[in-house]
Amino acid sequence: MKRMNTYDNDNFPGDDTCHVNLIDPDKIELAQQNLPETVIFGEAAEIFRLLGDPSRLRILKALSVTELCVCDLATLLGASSSAVSHQLRLLRAKGFVRYRRQGKMAYYALADRHVQQLLAQVIAHIEECETNGYGRELDREFHG
Repeated sequence: MKRMNTYDNDNFPGDDTCHVNLIDPDKIELAQQNLPETVIFGEAAEIFRLLGDPSRLRILKALSVTELCVCDLATLLGASSSAVSHQLRLLRAKGFVRYRRQGKMAYYALADRHVQQLLAQVIAHIEECETNGYGRELDREFHG
């Protein structure tokens, strides 16, 4: 049996929490049926932690345009080759980048189209939020 909340948002302005405890078993079951296994969420959390570093995101964005060697990436980022190599090792371990050897050179590229799409979606989301002002309410809450 589906129950509906009869309160409207105008009764609690500025408050985005429930003020009544009504449970919708159909929606809960639908959500439960579509949740992946718990281990998937652990892996996803690790990926988000990996992507939580601006340097790694800059590397990925650069590699979304063209393949680059460590020296090229170091120059682009204004970082040392060893720092870039370390970031690339982390990204490669999670399957975000791949490399190919050409003589003594190693050229890095994005591993597949999923990485390209993920990066493009994140950037598009941020740009949309900026355009529409999403998230600014939270900024004001936390920063005055």
